[in-house]
Amino acid sequence: MNLSTIDILIILAYLVIIIGLGFWISKKASKNIQSYFLGDNNIKWYWLGFSNSSGMFDVSGTAFYVALLFIYGFKAAWLPWLWPIWNQIFVMVFLAIWIRRSKAITGADWIIKRFGDDKGGRLAHMIVVLFAIISVIGFIGYVFVGIGKFAANILPWDLSNNVFTNQQMYAFIIIALTTMYTIKGGMYSVVATEVLQYGILVVSCILVVTYAVRDVDYTTLHQHLPNGWASFWPDWKLNINWGSTFPQANQKIEEDGFMWFGALVLMMTAKGIFSSLAGPVPGFDMQRILSAKKPSEAALLTGFTNLVLYIPLFMMVSALTLIGFTYFMSDLQSQARPDFEMVLSRVVGSYLPAGIRGVVLAGLLASFMSTFSAFVNAAPAYLVNDFYKKYFKPSESPKHYVKCSYFVSIGIILIGCIFGLFANSLSSLTLWISSALYGGYAAANVLKWIWWRFNGYGYFAGMLAGLIAATFVPNLMAWLSANYFTEYKDLFGSGIGTLISFFIILVLSLSASIVGCLLTPHADRRTLENFYASTKPWGWWKPVLRWVKKIDPAFEPNKQFKWDMLNVLVGICWQMSMVSMPMFFVFGYVQYGFIAMSVWLICMITLKFTWYNRLKITAHETIELANYSHADALH
Repeated sequence: MNLSTIDILIILAYLVIIIGLGFWISKKASKNIQSYFLGDNNIKWYWLGFSNSSGMFDVSGTAFYVALLFIYGFKAAWLPWLWPIWNQIFVMVFLAIWIRRSKAITGADWIIKRFGDDKGGRLAHMIVVLFAIISVIGFIGYVFVGIGKFAANILPWDLSNNVFTNQQMYAFIIIALTTMYTIKGGMYSVVATEVLQYGILVVSCILVVTYAVRDVDYTTLHQHLPNGWASFWPDWKLNINWGSTFPQANQKIEEDGFMWFGALVLMMTAKGIFSSLAGPVPGFDMQRILSAKKPSEAALLTGFTNLVLYIPLFMMVSALTLIGFTYFMSDLQSQARPDFEMVLSRVVGSYLPAGIRGVVLAGLLASFMSTFSAFVNAAPAYLVNDFYKKYFKPSESPKHYVKCSYFVSIGIILIGCIFGLFANSLSSLTLWISSALYGGYAAANVLKWIWWRFNGYGYFAGMLAGLIAATFVPNLMAWLSANYFTEYKDLFGSGIGTLISFFIILVLSLSASIVGCLLTPHADRRTLENFYASTKPWGWWKPVLRWVKKIDPAFEPNKQFKWDMLNVLVGICWQMSMVSMPMFFVFGYVQYGFIAMSVWLICMITLKFTWYNRLKITAHETIELANYSHADALH
């Protein structure tokens, strides 16, 4: 593809501005670890919300969603539950408040506040540092594959050599450019650049949608959609049939293992409950929450992330898919094994006009850079603050730790790129991260919130068992499917098969957590009292509640469980309406679009009274309980 002069100028201008902005702000981030990783807890919650949504609006995920919508139609709105995307609702409703009350710097630092600084607490601390690094490396590999595929298909220069492919070379170059300002500027630089990138993304969305729908004959389009494509509600067995005109799409559905769609949705729901209750994995989402000024603002920034992320994201996804249907279908039908993950880059590279193409390319490049910079900012915090500083060099100058973060960031980026070199596809990485890796994380991290008796030894045992299981269970499932369950291939394919892997890993991790916990003593009483009094989780905390009430008879436990569960249900409906509404409107199903819009408005009004208004009460409680963050206040 030959880029026009205007496209190249737009992309170059974007790169110069974004890198320049990152370096300009970098001085503010170099004072100490608090400023470098958390922006001194002085960044407005709405800027953190824009930053968080920009970090989630990644080019790899966009390419993945375009492929899903192209093949599965409106039922693709359910497939992001594989992550699950509605874990953000749990975080918005109550988990963000609980996390921010800790006043920790990282997720690993938070673990010490939960389990104490004895042997068990340190084991838990070290295993979560290990998990954080593994998960960040996995995500860097994921974005490495996505940006390489995207750039190689739209940029005209062939950079391949005897060592690296064209995709890999483009990935290395773009990652190097992003690394420059991310490492130098820390959280201040990341947030500032991501806010700018979010604005570019929104402009890109508007331009793509305008171009996509301008001349569409919706009557003809609807007649040519395959049977079941426009059906939204999940059936027990997938009812989409591309017929003889595009058998490759039917083959892709079979390979994905999504035929038993009802079973898939049920399993995704069960998985989602465990994954969501566990809270955000140690990464950029956790860092944004810990960067908020106070707990109520941590909740607000997560809610704002939901509000400003999903409608623009799925507007872009729907418009790009529509253009693919209009201009790219015959090209796909002519390929024996089409790569549906390439639909995004082919549409942008071949079917958008000059000027619009440049802005969209800058927007998609911004989506990659924002996601990548968010992960890179989160990862060094765990190695530098939670490992190097804690166990080796506790008394160095603040600038020493910041400089260490530079070197650690480069090392993690290189390892993540190497991981990406050996990844097969976005789908394989997505399913491994969302199922195997999350399966090892979920059990121990649910128990840490809701059960007072759970200790650092149990956390260490559960996380270690989960990490080990995540390395062999998916391969075992693939082997069993290929050798013993061939007649059930459509049931145990990569879709349901990976969810089965998740539950196997979850059970192994849960068993190890409970055994490791019951064979060892509970955490120090003072640690439990401090954590419970300051965080105020609901769950099985009665013994600790009795201890706290002996010191402060006026102390009231968290009685918000029913309100929280109501708000989670309303929030999931709210989020699903924001996912489906753009799809319906862009593809010309206006009646469905207005129904989704009505659900969106009703849910938002409901949350105003059931969540937002009550958030002020929660914030007031936090101020009253501030003294409980110190052990001397209790003993």
